[in-house]
Amino acid sequence: MPPAYQSSLLEKSIQRLAQADIELHISKKRVKNINFRLKPHKLMVSVPLFISPAQAALAIEKRVPWAIANHGQVLEQYRRRQLPSKESSKESSTADSTLLLWGIKQSFTLNHDEKITYYRQQLSEVIPSLFEKWQPIVGATANEIRLKKMHTRWGSCNTRARRIWLSVYLPAYPIECTEYVIVHELCHLHHANHSRAFWQTVATAMPDYQHWHNMLAGKAGQLD
Repeated sequence: MPPAYQSSLLEKSIQRLAQADIELHISKKRVKNINFRLKPHKLMVSVPLFISPAQAALAIEKRVPWAIANHGQVLEQYRRRQLPSKESSKESSTADSTLLLWGIKQSFTLNHDEKITYYRQQLSEVIPSLFEKWQPIVGATANEIRLKKMHTRWGSCNTRARRIWLSVYLPAYPIECTEYVIVHELCHLHHANHSRAFWQTVATAMPDYQHWHNMLAGKAGQLD
């Protein structure tokens, strides 16, 4: 397979997945077979060291329809795991829990409802300055910023309305995580998908974005 066709095939797969709001993550590992793992908004692909890029591109291209068809079910299963039972939900609204603010444990506790209100207030206070900082760097401006309780993603962008949504749970993490989400969503105003060009735009604006991306993905740190 010519390198140009191989690259085109992989890019086509990335584009098709991006349209379904799925990011493609490929890693070379000491495994015998190409392994696929579908997670919320991610298709993880482990490729054996001996497999050529052309073989990997073909295998991924064949798996794209499967990933798109099953992504809704994966999201639903994740949502159900995140939602507490009626009894535990009732308890969570009254029971106190440790509070993290910008990644630092606080000396006071709040129940679940109070925590959401507190986080919303803290996030509202820093949003103006953070957007003022990052919009010139990214070279894109949002018309509207809103906050929302989101369990499966940290932010979203309506490119047509230039409206950005941020999760109210972000203040539990270091503030750089919120900055990364802002950069990520602003870059969608340049690229509506998760193409290679999109990630290059993110990296140009925020060279250390991968560290904060990984933290939010659960590879380091966890929401209390």
